[in-house]
Amino acid sequence: MKIMNDSTDKRRMILHDRTGTELEVPVRQALPVTAPTARYPGFRQEKLLLKKGSIRMKGAMPLPCDIVLERDVPVRLRDDVTIYTDVFRPADDQKHPAILALSPYGKEIGSQWLDDVPMRAGVPKNATSGLQKFEGPDPAYWVSHGYAVINPDVRGAYNSEGIVLFFGSDYGRDGADIVEWAADQQWCSGKVGMSGNSWLAISQWFVAAEQPEHLAAIAPWEGLNDCYREVATRGGVMMPEFIKFLTDSFASTPKGGVEDCVTIMNETPLMNDYWRDKAADLESIVTPAYIAASYTNPIHTNGSIEGWKRISSENKWLRIHNTGEWDDYYNTEHVEDLRKFFDRYLMDKDNGWENTPKVRMSVLNPGGKDIVDRPEDSFPPVRTVSRKLYLNAAEGTLSRHSTVIQSSAVYDSDSKQKSTVFRMKTDRDMELSGYMKLRLWVQAPDHDDMDLEVKVEKLNRFGRKFLVSPMKAVSAKGYMRASMRELDPERSTEEQPFQTMAHEQKLENAEIVPLDIAIWPTAIQFRKGEYLQLTVSAWKSSKTGNAPDIFGTKKIEVPEEGFTYMPGEKVRMITLGEKSGEKLPEREEAPLPQDHNRGRHVIYTGGKYDSSLTIPVTPKNS
Repeated sequence: MKIMNDSTDKRRMILHDRTGTELEVPVRQALPVTAPTARYPGFRQEKLLLKKGSIRMKGAMPLPCDIVLERDVPVRLRDDVTIYTDVFRPADDQKHPAILALSPYGKEIGSQWLDDVPMRAGVPKNATSGLQKFEGPDPAYWVSHGYAVINPDVRGAYNSEGIVLFFGSDYGRDGADIVEWAADQQWCSGKVGMSGNSWLAISQWFVAAEQPEHLAAIAPWEGLNDCYREVATRGGVMMPEFIKFLTDSFASTPKGGVEDCVTIMNETPLMNDYWRDKAADLESIVTPAYIAASYTNPIHTNGSIEGWKRISSENKWLRIHNTGEWDDYYNTEHVEDLRKFFDRYLMDKDNGWENTPKVRMSVLNPGGKDIVDRPEDSFPPVRTVSRKLYLNAAEGTLSRHSTVIQSSAVYDSDSKQKSTVFRMKTDRDMELSGYMKLRLWVQAPDHDDMDLEVKVEKLNRFGRKFLVSPMKAVSAKGYMRASMRELDPERSTEEQPFQTMAHEQKLENAEIVPLDIAIWPTAIQFRKGEYLQLTVSAWKSSKTGNAPDIFGTKKIEVPEEGFTYMPGEKVRMITLGEKSGEKLPEREEAPLPQDHNRGRHVIYTGGKYDSSLTIPVTPKNS
């Protein structure tokens, strides 16, 4: 990939989309690998035997078997860029299938680690060995069952050459190169799988779309697949904060850097070739797949389920759980379930995996007991039917019956009370499982645009929210920028509107326009007497994008030599993540795109204004 400077001396590079078209992309500085928050233990090419019973860090699970570790093994990519990977494999001379975990967070510990998260997100310290990279498979478990685990630093990450990419076709081709490299190693059986959640799951969509010959199975555990529609924007509402927070944590050499997505959001906010390439070509994926999803992840829910629906694989399974991405991924029962899948497709074991239900779904029930692993043939269940609830602004209600009386609700988008609420008290038990859509007639009399957030949630019989771990109410959300309301007729359905994002249609002369707002999928139970509440509010962006100082700050102690040590053994330790007070180089920061709200928002209902919420009602399976 070509690196160049433009007239302002800001670095730019040339990427290529799936057709080979060149894309010019800005590059920003990454953290130096010496930054304390990078938690980089240094470049060290060596081969070690990690002994059974030894530990990587205090409190971690002892290794269940001997493991061969090869550190900083060079891998040459198609454009002669060299990256470095760690390889964990069984201590024998046999050939083994490999599991690839692809991300820029670091081959070991790195800038993000479960210890940084409060209560380790429910994952006990001794549930893993500490050999895993963040969000990746634990080598201690997988090697003990006959697998090798490959933990690369992707292009640009830490000591690997190049620039860290924010997914796209070139990123997928990098992953395909690594798959084929692994398959060609003397210790590999020729079959490679991929595993991991979040970034490591997203990676799998892009790599599998390249159809590398030796990729035999994928297991994306909660991962979006469209970087424009699911993380950079939702419904056209620019949301740069998470991307900035994430890429701020990446570390690279002085010649490296990171793809500058925030600058791109300023330069090209509408759909174009660049953003189209940031959506994985799901239909090209034919690899057997085990996909995990949840309803409560703010960036992965829709992509995980859409990935299962749209990939062309004949052998694909979906499990929608009711917890968090990390505690679900490292849960012993689910690790064993994943091994059964990998044993089938990476080891060719005839273990009956094909009898696993194609869909196992949860149904959330705040205030009660969730349904978990209910078998279905599809999501939403085929028996689900769509029903409309009509908004009544005068009464603040939702009703199964429309009204001929027109009314409106007004709030000030610049005030603290920048929302309006509609409720319905349920007169029967019901389950909502699938996709919701909000049809909303709106006006912005003081401006030419508006950014909206809509939220559907369940309240108890007293009209109060249920609090669930981690002290958040369960809800399904949708977002919409009014000027981005143009629908794509080929991809839109009655339940799932799909905007083109290619054109702006500003609001003129206080016009009243309809918006069709997609709400991400959910499954939730209501008991008679509980409330279904819809909240419409102005979405407000951060002025600074500064995120809580979480990742990279926890002190992690590991042995200076030998990688692991026997419990009780006296060894010299080094501390990673300790804040040394080192002043980091200042980085040029792109301004964050801001929301398009100003002044009053008016919601119209009744009569010709058919504002309504379409809900997916799922009867019991007879």
